[in-house]
Amino acid sequence: MVVFVLASVGNSGMTTLILLDPQLHTPMYFLLSQLSLVDLLYISSTVPKMAYNFLSGQKSISFLGCGVQSFFFLTMAGSEALILASMAYDRFVAICHPLHYPIRMSKVTCVKMILGSWTLSSINSVSHTVYILHLPYCRSRAINHFFCDVPAMVSLACVDTWVYEYMVFVSTIVFLLLPFLGITASYGRVLFAVFHMRSKDGRRKAFTTCSTHLTVVTFYYTPFFYTYLRPKSLRSPAEDKNLAVFYTILTPMLNPIIYSLRNKEVLGALGRMCGMFSSRKT
Repeated sequence: MVVFVLASVGNSGMTTLILLDPQLHTPMYFLLSQLSLVDLLYISSTVPKMAYNFLSGQKSISFLGCGVQSFFFLTMAGSEALILASMAYDRFVAICHPLHYPIRMSKVTCVKMILGSWTLSSINSVSHTVYILHLPYCRSRAINHFFCDVPAMVSLACVDTWVYEYMVFVSTIVFLLLPFLGITASYGRVLFAVFHMRSKDGRRKAFTTCSTHLTVVTFYYTPFFYTYLRPKSLRSPAEDKNLAVFYTILTPMLNPIIYSLRNKEVLGALGRMCGMFSSRKT
């Protein structure tokens, strides 16, 4: 619950700060505000129910509630992966093609990126959730996880699910591996351009921004890859639960901390906001 409160305050604060400060009304921070919103909804889809089950001792969830939780979890997971890829593309254009930046990263383009991320993730989430809810569960209904995770639910079905498991693998490729490859290619070009910069200040600023993004990407993608791209025979429920803690709980908490502590513009905006509120009180 402490982690949940920190994540909620950090992400809602980041979203509000970017909304209120005019100097942060740029494509990069617009995408960052969407990432914070996704993280806020992301952690809210799992932790409150998990904490209630732990504190009350009633480790149960309704069939419909499980479907709703699965839908929001999958939607937020896919949206975050696509938004991180959009942020990588934003930095690639800003550093490698600065003269084209106002055209390639216009407000219309940013809105299309965000709407595309939410729409594609929602469609993917609906398809998986509907299929999961229509599977016959004639065995135990005790999910060996702290939320309604798709692989943990599939293992309880009493029918052959190899076709669906293949579709889960395809979804993982589309929503995780392909964006990750795009991020890797973008930052590869960015780092190449940074090392050839003549300005030391520009090189330091670009490297700081990119290293911040890469830190977030590493924290988010690594546990996902290790969980969903491994063969079923090599996975264990205990290991899956431990890895899920990273991308469902820790990452939403760490993202606002990483972006605020390593970003002078965000810290400056926070200082201006605090100064404005303190001057109003006096």
